[in-house]
Amino acid sequence: MSDGEPLVRWQWIGDHAGELVDYTGVHLRLGLLPVLFGLIISVPLGILCHRRGWLYAPVLTVANILYSIPSLALFMIFVNYTGLTERTVMIPLTLYTLSVLVPGVVDGLASVPEPVRQAATALGFGPTRRIVQVELPIAVPVVIAGVRVAAVSSISLVAVGQLIGQGGLGYYITRGLQLDFPTPIVTAIVLIMLLALTTDALLVLAQRLLTPWSRSKVVAS
Repeated sequence: MSDGEPLVRWQWIGDHAGELVDYTGVHLRLGLLPVLFGLIISVPLGILCHRRGWLYAPVLTVANILYSIPSLALFMIFVNYTGLTERTVMIPLTLYTLSVLVPGVVDGLASVPEPVRQAATALGFGPTRRIVQVELPIAVPVVIAGVRVAAVSSISLVAVGQLIGQGGLGYYITRGLQLDFPTPIVTAIVLIMLLALTTDALLVLAQRLLTPWSRSKVVAS
C-alpha cells in the first residue's frame, strides 16, 4: 500500500459486489451449519449429562480439550481424512461449539424449578414428554445464550479455513495481504462483523419469540 492511497476503494467493492455476495453466502453456511450440528449433538448429550451427573465432568473435559486445539492444527488433522473440502472446516467448528452448547443445555435444564418438574409429573407427564414440553422450553434462554456465543465464534473462525482454501470471506483477507491491497481486507472484516452481529440479533429475536412469557414479565414490571 503506497502513501496517500485510500484505505477503501469503493469502485472495487462495486465491481465485485456479486462475488462478495457469493462469498458471504458461503461464509454464512460454513459458520452456521456447525452451530446447528453442534446443537443437534449437544441437546441429547446435555440431557443425558443432566440426568447422569457423573457423565458431565468427563464430557465437558473432552469438549474443552478439543476447544483448546488451535483451529489451523485441527483443520490440518482433518485434511488427511476429508481433503480440502468444506467438511474439513465444518467438522472442527462443530466440535468447538460443544464446549459452549453442552454446558448451556445442562445449565438451562438445571435452571428449571423443581416444583415445575413435580407439577408436570403430577399431571401425568413422562420423562420424555416433560423434557420436551416443559423443561427445554424453560431452558431456552440459557441455551440460546450459548448458541449466541457459539455462532459469533464460529462465524469469526471460518476465515481461518482460507488457509486450506475453504474460508468464505477469508479469501479476501489472504488475497488482500498477498497483493498488499487493503480494500478486500477491510471489506471482508466488515462483512464478517455484520454477519456476526446480525446473527446475534436474530437469535435474540428467536429467544423472544420462543419465550413469550418473558415478555409478559417485562411488561408487568
